[in-house]
Amino acid sequence: MHVVLRRKRRSLRVEATAVLDSSNGSVGVATEKEENGMSDQYGRQFFPLAAVVGQDAIKTALLLGAIDCEIGGIAISGRRGTAKTVMARGLHAILPPIEVVSGSIANADPLCPEEWEDGLSDKLQYDFSGNIKTQIVRTPFVQIPLGVTEDRLIGSVDVEESVKSGTTVFQPGLLAEAHRGVLYVDEINLLDEGISNLLLNVLTEGVNIVEREGISFRHPCKPLLIATYNPEEGAVREHLLDRIAINLSADLPMSFNDRVSAVEIATRFQEQSKEVFKMVEGAMDEAKTQIILAREYLKDVVISREQLKYLVLEALRGGCQGHRAELYAARVARCLAALEGREKVNVDDLKKAVELVILPRSMISETPPDQQNQQPPPPPPPQNQDSSEEQNEEDEQEDEDDKENEQQQEQIPEEFIFDAEGGLVDEKLLFFAQQAQRRRGKAGRAKNVIFSEDRGRYIKPMLPKGPVKRLAVDATLRAAAPYQKLRREKDSQKIRKVFVEKTDMRAKRMARKAGALVMFVVDASGSMALNRMQNAKGAALKLLAESYTSRDQVCIIPFRGDAAEVLLPPSRSIAMARKRLERLPCGGGSPLAHGLTTAVRVGLNAEKSGDVGRIMIVAITDGRANISLKRSTDAEAAADMPRPSSQELKDEILEVAGKIYKSGMSLLVIDTENKFVSTGFAKEIARVAQGKYYYLPNASDAVISATTKEALSVLKNS
Repeated sequence: MHVVLRRKRRSLRVEATAVLDSSNGSVGVATEKEENGMSDQYGRQFFPLAAVVGQDAIKTALLLGAIDCEIGGIAISGRRGTAKTVMARGLHAILPPIEVVSGSIANADPLCPEEWEDGLSDKLQYDFSGNIKTQIVRTPFVQIPLGVTEDRLIGSVDVEESVKSGTTVFQPGLLAEAHRGVLYVDEINLLDEGISNLLLNVLTEGVNIVEREGISFRHPCKPLLIATYNPEEGAVREHLLDRIAINLSADLPMSFNDRVSAVEIATRFQEQSKEVFKMVEGAMDEAKTQIILAREYLKDVVISREQLKYLVLEALRGGCQGHRAELYAARVARCLAALEGREKVNVDDLKKAVELVILPRSMISETPPDQQNQQPPPPPPPQNQDSSEEQNEEDEQEDEDDKENEQQQEQIPEEFIFDAEGGLVDEKLLFFAQQAQRRRGKAGRAKNVIFSEDRGRYIKPMLPKGPVKRLAVDATLRAAAPYQKLRREKDSQKIRKVFVEKTDMRAKRMARKAGALVMFVVDASGSMALNRMQNAKGAALKLLAESYTSRDQVCIIPFRGDAAEVLLPPSRSIAMARKRLERLPCGGGSPLAHGLTTAVRVGLNAEKSGDVGRIMIVAITDGRANISLKRSTDAEAAADMPRPSSQELKDEILEVAGKIYKSGMSLLVIDTENKFVSTGFAKEIARVAQGKYYYLPNASDAVISATTKEALSVLKNS
């Protein structure tokens, strides 16, 4: 078998030196040097994967993806400068070329006619021997930009060809170009939510079905997905990570010598890139050989039922939800065996699969209960002599079975990586799992993007609902293109060149980033009012200083005397905030109910403006109130009414807190009450509003700002 595979490898390498141009836009391979990234053409040369220092787990995962494109995808997280993109692009240079059917728009495999795109069978070309014409092209590497539209991703109408033919002609998108190659998404955490959901749905099904604008077309889509992101710029939603097989972090610590080696090789590559390519040429050739051979071995690799049981138990002990963890782990274990040239999965393959797939998905318990305090197991019950004879016979049979299955049983790890309580003993693995948990986001649809028809970035066309505010020219022309030939024939004057009717009109669906609104509702009554106002002012200015990229706005509403006032309306301007906050009114009564009501009113008005997604009210108060809402809104009518009791005031405030929750706003209560005369009412307000509560009687502006930012970050990711 080894001889046959080596012959295959030689034939592939010979064909790679005489590659034809691809009709689908992928770059053809002209020479072996070009495969290694040593092309003489002008342009950027990408750092070779074999020269990357450290990051062994990520490099192994990329090799596994090269062996099996349907492994489930690879996600790499890491801060700036951790070689995420370098490793993703470096994989492309060691991927062997692929054979495609001539004229295919989706890199159709000539050996899998059941996966060809629609209409390809009618366009086949044959050589003199009657064989289907094929081409050897370089494995495609397609990067999805952050601003990609749905039309560019999945495909749309080819306007030019549709006008010429008078029929609807499909124009392939990025997904068609990436089939059987690499689909790279940089900063997947910043990718539009609708686009990311659509992308993963297509990759999961393995086929892209387009049913829109008169098009009915399907083509295969089975690329290797590689996604990278920086957790500091925003977490990836949990359900997205769950659908990617391998999730790894590039933030693992490096030794001092490794850091020096990394800087040395990077500097050398910038100055003399050809020498670096020559230095790693042997390692890259070896990797190519491994990939080609492993793809053949993979067809014969088997994993036993007992080994599957081990993976399932590890997933259960790790607290993994669903079945994707063990499904992906089994596939990774088979790829690891194929990479080593084996037909059976062994112990090391299982352990590595758990480390790459199950460990990042686990819900680890860092402080498992003390096992010494647990009671010992009860003693076994006494056995009779008759039962002992039967037991001996059973033992003999089991010994025979054990001898037959001895080799297979040796291929299962003796110990679990997770203990029974879901904890990890290995400190290295514990750190690895902690890194995975820190970058994990929350599931759910965030309100950090606002959709409209007039402002923002154009993301997709839509049928207009009333008058068209922004015409989607591209989609309108695509809708009208198939009917141009027929409409020209009906036109007697022959003046117009393009015929667009009202039914062809498409409107633009726009999206823009929505910031959050943070409203500080500050108790400006009592002796400590000045301190509270100063701290709220400092916290507001700190938030505004960091709100340039997040588009967050700040508002300050002090309440004192008989009513609350909007001292600083929602704004992102630091200059305006400083000017408005020069005057800090203090003293008088405590109309807490009116302060919270005013905040709700300001928040609802800001939400209608279309620039605010999330709204959070930060109430800095001791929970004490002595002014009713009626007196704050209508002082003359309240003058003739009896003074409300303390319980009536509390009920009124709790009713307002309930309205805060129903309106979709978040409440953060910072309690400044003196605990010697505590009522605990501030905590009750937070409970009714389903908000957060902190007891910070002597908090500074820095503490309030940090607390607010933490709560705001959780709110945005919820």
